[in-house]
Amino acid sequence: MRFRGGVCSPLEHQLGRRVFLGSAAGAVGGVAAGVAGLDFLASPALSTELHRGQKRVLMLFLSGGASQFETWDPKPGRPTGGPFQTIETSIPGYRMCELMPRMATRMHKTAVIRSFTSPNADHGGARVDAILSGDRQDVGPLRTPSIGCMLARELSRPGSKVPDHVGLYTTYVGFNNNVQVDFAAFLGAAHEPINILNKLAPDDLAPPTFLSDRDHRDRETLRESLAAGFYHGRGRDKTAASHRTAYQRVRNLMDSHHLFDISKEPSSLRERYGNSLFAQQAIVARRLIEAGVPFVRLNRGWWDSHGENFEIHASLVPDLDQVMSALLEDLEQRGLLQDTLVVTFAEMGRTPTINGMRGRDHWGKCWSVTLTGSGIRGGVVHGSTNVDGTDVATDPVTAAQFFATIFRAVGIDHQKEYIAPDGRPVLLTPYDTQPVAAVLA
Repeated sequence: MRFRGGVCSPLEHQLGRRVFLGSAAGAVGGVAAGVAGLDFLASPALSTELHRGQKRVLMLFLSGGASQFETWDPKPGRPTGGPFQTIETSIPGYRMCELMPRMATRMHKTAVIRSFTSPNADHGGARVDAILSGDRQDVGPLRTPSIGCMLARELSRPGSKVPDHVGLYTTYVGFNNNVQVDFAAFLGAAHEPINILNKLAPDDLAPPTFLSDRDHRDRETLRESLAAGFYHGRGRDKTAASHRTAYQRVRNLMDSHHLFDISKEPSSLRERYGNSLFAQQAIVARRLIEAGVPFVRLNRGWWDSHGENFEIHASLVPDLDQVMSALLEDLEQRGLLQDTLVVTFAEMGRTPTINGMRGRDHWGKCWSVTLTGSGIRGGVVHGSTNVDGTDVATDPVTAAQFFATIFRAVGIDHQKEYIAPDGRPVLLTPYDTQPVAAVLA
């Protein structure tokens, strides 16, 4: 171990079978599927053996911007500190907010970066797109893919029967007609997420009972026969190919509906996670990771505490503490954490200044993120902020450096180049970006 450095309206976006079929050449192209039956989920040992060595990333995205003061970087007794006290953690010398007692006992297995800095202080639009791409601005018509879609692309396996990318949301937040979702851009629809809002599974997921498996196969054979003439001579037509692939992925998704069903999970495990929607979605996220989904984004909102910041965090932080600690323990007990990187991230932090409504406003100058699991050295507290948390004091970390660290932790070359449709090379992180070596194992 080492110690270093001292409300917007929900936007409905529900994905059902009809949506998949209606957009077969679009985002549905990214819908891969689960293994039919998925009975192996009942056997953690077998599941772990099947996927041993496959790297995965699970991102806990704290939509709206959680306060670093009420979580990882408290400043008790200072004008910026607020009413909460600190507690000791399993890292000697590091204290965190008293609202997180469960995580405090296992911080020796987690790395905290308290010196994250970004120019972003918005919920939506180009700035959030930029931070989700490593604080890179788009150049001309070229849009840079987001971190989730890049990880889905790099960690996916050929022939996999599970989705490449799933997003579970307790809420979406609309802002100037934008939402905090991942985007594949020129990487293609195959790496876009299945987005699930305010529930545990896409709509109409289970196969209809009035159709047998034989009926489905017969229909697929007929469709392939009818499509054969269309594909003749057009083997390089990517649009036609994605349309064809979409049908198979929708069928596979229907076969994988067991992935999203937590009813057979032991009651003791569900109680350990808690009763909130976030807790239930976290169990689904673990099941997806266990089945081999390479990237899952678990969104907990809404942290935008312009008023009554302390009341809001007194409600949300204990839920985060219980769910995050249960999730990490669950992954560890199943032998999955060594190959799974769990990240906490958001689009921004909260201001040191407490406004007239007892709230904290948008803040990007300095805030905190965490990393646990694959490729990470637990018990590291990297960087620091000054006594009032108004600026980075030591070891600033940019979004590009943070993303390079994520890529390195799961064995991806962060300087790898993509070739955009216009022939332009696009790196996963900008030239000369270096990962944060102190948190890497």
